[in-house]
Amino acid sequence: MMSHYYEDNKHTKSNRKEFSFRFWCFDSTFISDHGVFSKDGLDEGTKVLLSSIENEVFRDTVLDLGCGLGIVGILMKKRYPDTKITMVDVNDRALLLAKENAQKNQVDVETLKSDGFDSLHERRFESIITNPPIRAGKQVVYKLLGESYDHLQENGRLYFVMRKSHGAKSAQKYVNSIFGNCTLLAKDKGFYVYMSSKKLK
Repeated sequence: MMSHYYEDNKHTKSNRKEFSFRFWCFDSTFISDHGVFSKDGLDEGTKVLLSSIENEVFRDTVLDLGCGLGIVGILMKKRYPDTKITMVDVNDRALLLAKENAQKNQVDVETLKSDGFDSLHERRFESIITNPPIRAGKQVVYKLLGESYDHLQENGRLYFVMRKSHGAKSAQKYVNSIFGNCTLLAKDKGFYVYMSSKKLK
């Protein structure tokens, strides 16, 4: 059976490589490997997601949910150095790489193994940012998006990106049913970026 990046797949054959890119005026270098998202560089969805939130305000705690190599969390720490960044993933290889990549890019972030929010318990964040694992299936993705509500502070924000062809508009309706709001922030190259704010009901 073929394994996927959203699984705990530490036994997948390793083939490490390094790539570099410039984004938000920062030069960054990352180590990637088989079985980890995104192994070939800064993927288009993450690029659209980060570009759409570069003028948002982040002051407190930020969760990179399903961090993969750690690109989102590490770039967020570079741009918003006063924030506390937590990066979680279920994939052991991803977490190892995320830790190495944080050191390589000289940022101080927290990395934690967690299947969704399972290891986060009662923790609350100012913001949650995710490029959800579409290949894991709708049930897994919707669980991550839905449970985000309970892990946000009052007025906390969820940001997520999804391809239109992968059901972005349906996901927007689902998240809106939980948060009472889900705003389209940007769309580019078939990717839609949404933001929901946690308001007290």
